Amino acid sequence: MSDTITLDFLGRQLARLLDEVADLRDAVTILTAITTRVEASVTALTTEVRAMHSRHARLERRVDVLEKAHEP
Repeated sequence: MSDTITLDFLGRQLARLLDEVADLRDAVTILTAITTRVEASVTALTTEVRAMHSRHARLERRVDVLEKAHEP
């Protein structure tokens, strides 16, 4: 059984490979976008938690001042 490899066969194989590479490129672009979005969310969450901590610490200092003012 001898298979003849023709230019037509090679052309079809090359076209298939190019389609697969394009699909992979699109998948990588999508995954990169998802990762970037998640990273931005985590960064924003970190900023939000720091702001909440700062606000809580400021409130705690105010309560401490009020408690000390009312100590017998």
